Amino acid sequence: MDPQQELFTNLLIELKKTGYDVYDTFLPPEDTPYPFIYLADSQQTDTRTKDAVIGNAYQTIHVWHNNPKQRGTVSQMLLDIKKVCYRLEHTANFAWMIRNVDQRILPDNTTKTPLLHGLLEVEFSFS
Repeated sequence: MDPQQELFTNLLIELKKTGYDVYDTFLPPEDTPYPFIYLADSQQTDTRTKDAVIGNAYQTIHVWHNNPKQRGTVSQMLLDIKKVCYRLEHTANFAWMIRNVDQRILPDNTTKTPLLHGLLEVEFSFS
């Protein structure tokens, strides 16, 4: 399996175990209850060695909440997601280590209801 797909699949499974509503591939319908997690785009940079492929995989993860006054809830969800990411050490075919995590919390006015948007961009190295 491709490293970024193996990472994506593992994160999807583990994030669902947190008890939060988790979506991937497409954003959920408009009537979906908040807050929720959206496992978004992935990116991979390979380096071929003599015997294997090593490199970096990047995963973007969003959190949305429809109550901007509950910033603490969004912050806690982001922390719970990061804990899942930090626990990941091995999947079936690869060893993983987090290199960087970029976290932001920002207002989102893309819907009729003002939202609070949490964003994680996580860089993993794999071997």
